Amino acid sequence: MSSHDLLIIVLFIGILVSFTPFLGKWLANVLQGKRTWLSPVLEPAERCVYRMAGVDPAREMDWKKYLAAVLLFNAAGFLVLFLSLLCQKWLPLNPAGTENMRWDIALNTAISFVTSTGWQFYSGEGPEGVSYFVQMTGLGVQNFVSAATGIAVMSALIRGLERRCASTLGNFWADLTRSTLYFLVPVSSAVALLLVSQGVVQSFDGPTAVPGMDGVAQMIPNGPAASQIAIKQLGTNGGGFFGNNSTHPFENPTPFSNMVEMLSLLLAGCACPYAYGVMIGKKRQGWIIFGAMMILLVAAICLSQWAEHAGNPLFPGMEMLEGKEARLGVTNSSLWSVATEASSNGSVNCMHSSMSPLGGGIALFNILLGEVIFGGLGSGLCGMLMFAMITVFLCGLMVGRTPEFLGKKLGAREVRWAMVGILLPGIAVLAMSGLAAAAEAGRASICNAGPHGLTEILYCFGSQAGNNGSAFAGLVVGGTPFYSLLGGLAMLLARFGTIISVMMIAGGMASKKNAPPAQGSMETDNLMFMVLLVAVVLVVGALTFFPALALGPILEHLLLYSGAML
Repeated sequence: MSSHDLLIIVLFIGILVSFTPFLGKWLANVLQGKRTWLSPVLEPAERCVYRMAGVDPAREMDWKKYLAAVLLFNAAGFLVLFLSLLCQKWLPLNPAGTENMRWDIALNTAISFVTSTGWQFYSGEGPEGVSYFVQMTGLGVQNFVSAATGIAVMSALIRGLERRCASTLGNFWADLTRSTLYFLVPVSSAVALLLVSQGVVQSFDGPTAVPGMDGVAQMIPNGPAASQIAIKQLGTNGGGFFGNNSTHPFENPTPFSNMVEMLSLLLAGCACPYAYGVMIGKKRQGWIIFGAMMILLVAAICLSQWAEHAGNPLFPGMEMLEGKEARLGVTNSSLWSVATEASSNGSVNCMHSSMSPLGGGIALFNILLGEVIFGGLGSGLCGMLMFAMITVFLCGLMVGRTPEFLGKKLGAREVRWAMVGILLPGIAVLAMSGLAAAAEAGRASICNAGPHGLTEILYCFGSQAGNNGSAFAGLVVGGTPFYSLLGGLAMLLARFGTIISVMMIAGGMASKKNAPPAQGSMETDNLMFMVLLVAVVLVVGALTFFPALALGPILEHLLLYSGAML
């Protein structure tokens, strides 16, 4: 690794850390209903939205009504998007002549974008893709509101932790509207303008026919790409406008656009723990959660960079360049692979299947850990807070004290639902992967034999259940409904099962009174707790997935270094 490569990594981490307080304070002010610098411009639009929807933003909801609103809103969004994909051939703004999507792929796609996953069983370009109209009114809208849903659920959990003897957690419709209007739209607009300045396509023109050297015309895709790319990165949604995703020169043309998109993957996620600290009145607590996430991120970056720069032992001195864009290189590709999995985003700028066994394995492990390394917008913080509760519970068992978190005693209800929220995505991954490996329809789609083939299956369901959306490639999943239907079920279970768990915890914690600190009470705002939190995350992840990983990327790595396989 050169000094230039090291500078890229240091610059990336430095910008993330430096922007965190600014964006975190902004997000906290938005969720607390405070005026921001955008209020004079956007308040009339906000009031108009409430009047049109018939919503009273001052009327707060208990956890049951809040959860019902979340589920109802997402069900309506799914239905609209599903029908749009089935009928896109007859809808306007379709200059490429995109055909109606096959029902099972439309079903999976609608679930994918409603759950903020961004998994795609289709290529982003050509007749088999998505029309401009559905890109903007369907996928684009869901990129905003699915991310805002995660922020809203996060804000409900924070209020549940912060309030005392309360029965309400805020208003979902107000949280959804404010997080979209005051945070997601302005920041994504700024990112979109930066991308356009670098040459990212933003137009309504149809494909351009360009004669090739062999005389055959090639269709060069166009479309409203920059606006979609900005919110898919910022909102941790993923999905590619073009088939090659951020490897495509129209989606990621320059080194600057590559850095902007990588930073966009994590900036909003980094802001969430800081906003949490501001909202509970304990910034140090927010920094401890941020620090635990950053430790996991930096560790993953170091391991991935080492694995990719080490290359194949049978060809000493050669880096792992297969499946990577030459203009981006190994460092940028490896760094992106860690950032996109850590943020539960799923956009890619290289083929993860062509990475070294450990490089691809690290990307997979980041997904399987759950949304804890910043994760999806809002959902990442919720995941880490559930791990924090489990950490406090385990430490309480060791010293024989009732566990306390933020001055409240943790009961059996909170611990039980925290475990459900943590383990449910993992159960979905392992159950679906086992079914796919056992079924003939599942095995028939594997393109690579041995441990790499198992990794393809694990990655497929890990990406969908982990709210990620990236693909390992090699797995031919679009030919039959098997993977599209099974993957859709995995996304629904993981996303909304976790949301239900979070809302149950929020409701229970809000109703509790303060528990005065006593001798032996565990402090959760110091370095010791941060280390314990990281250890619990790694132990739970290892216990859950190590057997599967041992038969996949770990075995492939050992075989590679033994010379048994290339």
